[in-house]
Amino acid sequence: MVKKMFHFSTRTVNYIILLTFGLILAPVAMAQAWPSKPIKIIAPVPPGGGVDILSRAIAQKLQVTFDTPVLVENKAGASALVGTDFVAKSPADGNTLLMGYSVLATNKFLVKNLPYDLDRDLIPVAYLGYIPLMLVTPPSFAPNSVSELIALLKANPSKYFYASGGAGAGAHLSAEMFKHMTGTSMTHVPYKGNAPALADVVSGQVPIMFDTMTTSLPLWRSGKLKALATTGPKRSALAPELPTMIEAGVPGFEMSAWYMVFAPRKTPTDVIEKLNVAINKAITEPALVQQMAKMGVTFVGGNASQAEEFLKSEVSRWETVIKAANIKAE
Repeated sequence: MVKKMFHFSTRTVNYIILLTFGLILAPVAMAQAWPSKPIKIIAPVPPGGGVDILSRAIAQKLQVTFDTPVLVENKAGASALVGTDFVAKSPADGNTLLMGYSVLATNKFLVKNLPYDLDRDLIPVAYLGYIPLMLVTPPSFAPNSVSELIALLKANPSKYFYASGGAGAGAHLSAEMFKHMTGTSMTHVPYKGNAPALADVVSGQVPIMFDTMTTSLPLWRSGKLKALATTGPKRSALAPELPTMIEAGVPGFEMSAWYMVFAPRKTPTDVIEKLNVAINKAITEPALVQQMAKMGVTFVGGNASQAEEFLKSEVSRWETVIKAANIKAE
């Protein structure tokens, strides 16, 4: 048997070595180059609501940090499903993010045949913070307190309507929980986002809504809305004259909307970490803290693992509430 010997020139050997190292280091180089193109934050709601406002505030901060354009794109519809599914199916390169909110934890139990899997397709980047809701009505609506509203609803079963930014959103769940805990009945009118829902409450077309303080507070202060109570565990510093729902006679009623940035699940870990650090830096900047505090937002922050743990706790909590109250999505 004759053994074949292969002889390579020094130049060829060097080329093979460089090629090998190049293949090994290519992913590292790509990660280090991020971001190499504009970043897009998908707000799964129409312009004007709390999710949209916060998306744009965070986008401005990330744009400065990464010295690259950070754009906000509104993809509203189907209780945030349209925008959420878009991000879930986007390339996992860190260039497409989702401004998620409370509805993501509830859609899992309220929507049949979700087009995405929350655990498999999306990963939390950072838990931004939370905001209590306000129970609001048009100024012309008769009740001036929660107890008066309950009495009116009990005297007129199913006569009145309430608005929400979509099935499964905080406004929807709050109203359904309110009905369950007070033995009242109202008819749900879902909209494609809080902004159009709130507009119809202001105009008097729909008389009742639980809305985030971000958008309702200025309208209440200007006299365009009447506020009956807030939904946090204690009175809000922004509206100390308003009772909580608990103080107003609905024991155990507590509800807050939360905001969280997500990315496609397979986004590189180092990119997630860079985004998390940048977001945590942004939400400690005094100007942004003051800006959002005026609208009721309390920032939390923390690392990506803590965000994921919080998300799991919310999913577990709302599974219990939704099943106990027999809440159904329209």
